[in-house]
Amino acid sequence: MTASETSPTPEIAEKTSQKLGLVPLAALVVGSMIGGGVFSLPQNMAKGASPGAVIIGWLITGIGMLALAFVYQGLSTRKPQLDAGPYAYARAGFGDFVGFNSAWGYWLSAWLGNVSYVVLIFGALSYFYPAFGEEGNTVQAIIGASVVLWVTHALVLMGIRQAAIINVVTTIAKLAPIALFIVLVAVAFNMPKFSFDFWGMQTPDLGSVVAQVKSTMLVTLWVFIGIEGASVVSGRAAKRTDIGRATIIGFVIALSVYLLISLMSFGLMSQTELAGLPAAASMANVLEQAVGPWGSVVVRIGLVVSVAGAFLSWTVFAAEIPYRAAKEGMLPAVFATENTNGAPAGALWITNIFVQIFLIVTLYANSTYLALFYIASTAILVPYVLSGAYAFKLALSGEGYKTGERRGRDMFYGGLATVYGAWLVYAAGPAYLLMCAILYAAGVPIYWYARAKNGEKPFSGVEVWIGIGIVIAALVAIYQMWIGAISAL
Repeated sequence: MTASETSPTPEIAEKTSQKLGLVPLAALVVGSMIGGGVFSLPQNMAKGASPGAVIIGWLITGIGMLALAFVYQGLSTRKPQLDAGPYAYARAGFGDFVGFNSAWGYWLSAWLGNVSYVVLIFGALSYFYPAFGEEGNTVQAIIGASVVLWVTHALVLMGIRQAAIINVVTTIAKLAPIALFIVLVAVAFNMPKFSFDFWGMQTPDLGSVVAQVKSTMLVTLWVFIGIEGASVVSGRAAKRTDIGRATIIGFVIALSVYLLISLMSFGLMSQTELAGLPAAASMANVLEQAVGPWGSVVVRIGLVVSVAGAFLSWTVFAAEIPYRAAKEGMLPAVFATENTNGAPAGALWITNIFVQIFLIVTLYANSTYLALFYIASTAILVPYVLSGAYAFKLALSGEGYKTGERRGRDMFYGGLATVYGAWLVYAAGPAYLLMCAILYAAGVPIYWYARAKNGEKPFSGVEVWIGIGIVIAALVAIYQMWIGAISAL
């Protein structure tokens, strides 16, 4: 047997070297979830809830997101041929057009979220250099944000593995100041202050415990967006089993961090005091209460590192989903082009050009960008619902299961994730859901073009009616916004 028969070819060796192991996969999950939102948790959670209600809120969200984590863990091994997570599962379960809409909504949410991340970086840096402005949308801030955008762009073009390794470093760096916060606040923790008015009964403005819990729901959800991170890049994983493990590891780390930060803050400041803090980087104010001004500086530096890491993770996700969809003819072929490093260059360039355009939009019309971002944040819930529904469908039908293999556990998790996701879509409000149709309707002609270009029939059967329904809903939303009946702000 010759050496060439026992050794991998240079091409195969190069592709293997680009694969991601458990650590970089877990770092992508943690890095995408723990971004800027964690630093705002003390104020965000206390704004409408007491410590007792916050605990219940995290319990409900933890159960729902754990079910979703188990869904992604199960699907990664049950359907190993499906890559790019939410998009692939929606397409396999409910057809091409539904799969496209999952990819389209996820992509829009990812890159619009990236605009907010890079703006937030310079808003935080305004503490040290006021010219950036607290909103991060001055000329100096936008120039700085643009530099960060294209440096990150260059890093991802070097290859997904290289970007993932850098993300491991930023994830460790962001967890260090968070760990310091937890330790220092634990030392200064005051149990009587924490337990005083535990259920908010002495603060009439908070309302009932049920109302308080409801106020926490969307906050707790937003900080978990990114739990699907390992599934998004599943096609680049060295081992399929690592995808599920990375998802569960990321979930446990994130939930632990979120619980400790939001609850321990009540041991230093009362609910009223926490609610009155500036929303952005309220963690800094809490640590300053414990150790003085230097604590605020440490947290703000941690915020910049954390958001920069999340920005890198989401740059990878924002390019990976449309790249995979284009490879399967769901999007125009330009999204599917790769460079010599195997990076999704076409999707990356298109994505970051849009990010750059909207950075400029924030300079002149920040409210317009925010409106789109709020709508797109709701749009990402749709892929979550479809992932849970696909897992439930597989367990119900037995597809992919061995004869006699138990399906009850997967059916339970799939059903729970579906119901939880659907409830969150409802909780986000009918106005946001209706306005999401505008973003989805914008993708209909692009899908039609991509399918027709490949000689495929764009729509079949019920897909025609789904497309018509999306367009009608978009027109209704536009009219409602025109007359001022609904608004994203």
